[in-house]
Amino acid sequence: MTKLLAAIVILGLNAYVFWYLGSDEVIPPRTHFASFPDQLGKWHCIDREEMDEAIIKNLKVTDYISCAFINPEENESVHLYIGYHERQTRNRETGTASSIHPPEHCLPGSGWDVIDSKIVPIGSGSGGEAKRFVIAKGNQRALVYFWYQSRGRVIARNHEKILWMFLDRARRGRTDGSLVRFTIPIQHGDVEAAEASFQEFERQVVPLLPEFIPD
Repeated sequence: MTKLLAAIVILGLNAYVFWYLGSDEVIPPRTHFASFPDQLGKWHCIDREEMDEAIIKNLKVTDYISCAFINPEENESVHLYIGYHERQTRNRETGTASSIHPPEHCLPGSGWDVIDSKIVPIGSGSGGEAKRFVIAKGNQRALVYFWYQSRGRVIARNHEKILWMFLDRARRGRTDGSLVRFTIPIQHGDVEAAEASFQEFERQVVPLLPEFIPD
């Protein structure tokens, strides 16, 4: 019953904000990910991945980058995915919504199990938080960091993302936002090496994000 009431309240707030407080949506200018650099220090994106239309339709993503960045000097690899949504409310013309899918909801469907999960501060000094996962599929292990970067905020918790979306829709007419996700293979059980790869690569990526994800 509690979950049902919470769902009704959220739906009610969404309808109220959408129809009465923010009828004119603002889509801010931004640089498309086609201009995101393929070379970041020692790290190089060799071949950008293109999602098929069915996946794009399911994610309802406006723009994205998806690529494994390789550091051949240290035999390191970090997969970067950033998906930008220009709006996360229902489009009156098409009737579709484009809210960001939480990664923890998608992992089980692709065969991965979450074996460790925590909220951690982002080490780059941005003042935000990330969700840190260790995931497993058979004998494979990987380290995952992700956060929601939306309208100047860096947020790890999905309910906070939803709350700020409602408020910003009302005050600023904006619901745009992004999911930023790093996936690092854990080789030979060495989680510390995967952590070091993430920390080094993240320092290259984070300063570039405001150009592609508007504040």
